[in-house]
Amino acid sequence: MYYVYVLESQVDKTLYIGYTRSIEKRVYDHNYGNTRYTKRKRPWILLYKERYTSKPEAIKRELYLKKTKSSRYIRYLTEQNSDKIVETELGL
Repeated sequence: MYYVYVLESQVDKTLYIGYTRSIEKRVYDHNYGNTRYTKRKRPWILLYKERYTSKPEAIKRELYLKKTKSSRYIRYLTEQNSDKIVETELGL
């Protein structure tokens, strides 16, 4: 499984979008300074995640969300699905 996720910095409410195979490890890495970009804005909370069966689909979705450049859309997405893992159309 692969996940696309949205994190929010508790310092300044910055959003971060990424993909990973291990959501728990990745959130840990962001919060313990193991990633360069997010190191200075710790702590981070997981707002949203989507599950995919293939890496190409996860990367495609991550890039789509990053290219939207609309924090309003991403906030809407996270608020509408705050307690869910969104299932994709890939047979899950």
